[in-house]
Amino acid sequence: MPIIRTLLAAALAGGAAIVPAGPAAADPCPPSSRLKVPGAEHQVIACLEDLTTAGTVVSGHTVPADYAGLHPSGARNPGGVPGIQIDGYFPDDSTFNTHHGWNHDSQFVIRLPKRWNGGLVVAGSPGNRRQYANDFTIADRALAKGYAYAATDKGNSGTEFYADGRRPGDAIAEWHFRLTQLTKAARKVVEQRYGRPPSRTYAVGVSNGGYLVRRQLERHPELYTGGIDWGGALWTDEGPNLLTFLPTVLRGSPEKVYPAASSFLWPYHEQVYWDLTQRIYREELDPDYDGDLQAGIPYCSPGTPRCDADYDYASRPRRVHQAVRKISLTGRIGRPMITIHGTLDALLPIDAASDRYAEMIRRQGRSALHRYYRIEDGNHTDGLYDAFPDRLRPLLPCYHSAFDALEAWTVRGDAPPPSATLPRPAGDVVTTCPLNGGRR
Repeated sequence: MPIIRTLLAAALAGGAAIVPAGPAAADPCPPSSRLKVPGAEHQVIACLEDLTTAGTVVSGHTVPADYAGLHPSGARNPGGVPGIQIDGYFPDDSTFNTHHGWNHDSQFVIRLPKRWNGGLVVAGSPGNRRQYANDFTIADRALAKGYAYAATDKGNSGTEFYADGRRPGDAIAEWHFRLTQLTKAARKVVEQRYGRPPSRTYAVGVSNGGYLVRRQLERHPELYTGGIDWGGALWTDEGPNLLTFLPTVLRGSPEKVYPAASSFLWPYHEQVYWDLTQRIYREELDPDYDGDLQAGIPYCSPGTPRCDADYDYASRPRRVHQAVRKISLTGRIGRPMITIHGTLDALLPIDAASDRYAEMIRRQGRSALHRYYRIEDGNHTDGLYDAFPDRLRPLLPCYHSAFDALEAWTVRGDAPPPSATLPRPAGDVVTTCPLNGGRR
């Protein structure tokens, strides 16, 4: 299918150059000269007529390849939000991120709308993408609502992220540090720009970005008012985690991991996600498994020496489990959080990811701070909706509903609807996702 081939190309694409800049904005934006991002090694300030993707694609202040394949083509976003954009990076010694020609990791983007509503939204990138990956799905609507917005590349990116850090697990552990670092810095920049700190700060994210939201609300609740976890990954040292279920899939038994209703998605995920994901995350956490090889042997058959299809996490040495423990979640969230996850997720199976995390939250006695909406017919990313509109449902409108509900919960005290499985609504699924009326 043409759409599948396009998405495959986008998923496998490496770094991307900034699109050529258009005409400079007329407003010289004098206040911007006083803005300093605390701790940044380098920063560039621009006053833009439009901070949303409708404007930044034209002005060269985003990288569309970062967010390719993450939203359905029928989605429409607001635009026309003037303000200040700050691009830059914090000190780091790795060079995976080639954006702007900087060849420097720990890049960030901070956007400050002219009309501010008093809030801040911060995000880490999904997967192994870079700082503009959430521009369409998260930033546009937040900016249109008046929020300041900040995002990070997590300190390393790309499919060789595992080469960062000195010890197993260091590269992933850096993700948490970089989001914390950016949140603190962005709060200070907001105060510089508007004369007061944000009255509310939300952490939001998709996939690995959702995993970061979970960990931030567990470890640094003092920084946030609440968060949205969209299909977050789950890491626990005892399992489940990616390394406990993906080898089963690579041995040719996806039916033991994913629901049968998602089988139409398996060929695409077999080509793009399963093998690569297992090998690069295993290399990050257990590099000794394949000796001197870098991320194993692609698409090897079971029985091949050092093949990831034969990987058995439970039998691996204690040091491997210690590396995973370093990045594990506990469920002890300290601020309100809403989780959304698709029932047909063919990368992070819902029962081994968000179902399990919701149970971890319950065991910690924190369920009153959590709402969990299982989105019937939702997949891990929305890009495949275009190929299967009769079988899939995008999660983007569910995220919009969840964010609105989080605002009402944390600002006015209006509790969201109870956690539930949300059936596919009749009619338009690209813009509609009510959170009430689900099956508990």
